[in-house]
Amino acid sequence: MPGALIAGDPIVRIAARGDGVSERGVAVALAAPGDTLLDDGRVVPGQHRQAPPCRHFPTCGGCVLQHVDDAAYAAFLADRIVSALHAQRLDAPAMRPAHLSPPRSRRRASLRAERVGRVAIGFNEAASRRIVDLAECHILHPALFALAGPLRALLGPMLAERRQSEIMMTLADQGIDLLLAGVDADGLRATEALTAFAERHALARLTVDAGMGAETRWEPRPVTVTLGGAAVALPPGGFLQATADGEAALVASVIEAVGDAATVADLFSGLGTFALPLAAGARVLAAEGARDAVLALKAAGAGRIVADHRDLFRRPYAAAELSRFEAVVLDPPRAGAKEQAAELAAATCRRIAYVSCNPATFARDAATLVAGGWRLDWIAPVGQFRWSTHVELVAAFARS
Repeated sequence: MPGALIAGDPIVRIAARGDGVSERGVAVALAAPGDTLLDDGRVVPGQHRQAPPCRHFPTCGGCVLQHVDDAAYAAFLADRIVSALHAQRLDAPAMRPAHLSPPRSRRRASLRAERVGRVAIGFNEAASRRIVDLAECHILHPALFALAGPLRALLGPMLAERRQSEIMMTLADQGIDLLLAGVDADGLRATEALTAFAERHALARLTVDAGMGAETRWEPRPVTVTLGGAAVALPPGGFLQATADGEAALVASVIEAVGDAATVADLFSGLGTFALPLAAGARVLAAEGARDAVLALKAAGAGRIVADHRDLFRRPYAAAELSRFEAVVLDPPRAGAKEQAAELAAATCRRIAYVSCNPATFARDAATLVAGGWRLDWIAPVGQFRWSTHVELVAAFARS
């Protein structure tokens, strides 16, 4: 009978949401490749199972794959990409070894806080609003996790009972950039508490969003992040790659995919993660829809980069415009670059480096490019979000 439990049914892969899947197609929570599913539902551990390092696993929604070793985790990242390509009837190209960010290396994170008698701070449980109050964390950079305890004391008077708030932390050049959203920080007492907290913990910046937009309360020096050797102004809540080593892996793959191109268009450029390193050897056009990011990139890349404030979903570059460049870099959000990919399919540039955080929308756009005569040469998976099901990649396309 399809789906029935089979004696000695081996677990062969990890599904998109983290369940193990047996050879007969049975999904088993918290199973790892190499485990064996018995006919009574028990799972016999196999060679790719490891002891989860964190006491909060598997309750905490921050991690779903702490029970698998690095070999199985890397295979999962590659399998997600290959499956997405097959769904679009595309053959998978050469897959580079996956880059895995090490534990405790996340430099950007969004946590939740709630006062239920006392303040709890952490990630939500999977598919739940309940917060796991973190006593330890094996993904956050130690500097970020060290702030959790002091934040519980700070937020106590600022949170109504049963009200949740968001805590966004980023490691910038000057220290931790902290943004608190959904807190009641009005009045002299709250203002003094925030200032004292920022001073005591040497924050780079403290910003509060009570529902009317972000308001910076503390910033002794302009907050920056270094990209391609340039200090770039970081807007409050601005996007930064999750880990420094993951960023380096993405940049190295993009540079390899672009090759010796002398002119490059970097589309969805953000603050210049790729544009600034590429500008060391090429003329670069950087296009981005977020005004704050464009202004920051213009200031940091003055004389090296032409920055264009442009909504590439509503106003993608035409094929004729893109054909003026030797290479194009694409780094769209999770929705992908459907409109821009259609124009790129007809462009005559030589190379494309596609950076994606969503294998499904990447595969959709890759199908458009391949149909337009592009060849998908290789893919480099990147696992910045250690032990999660989040997959990132760099893909290299060339004209057939």
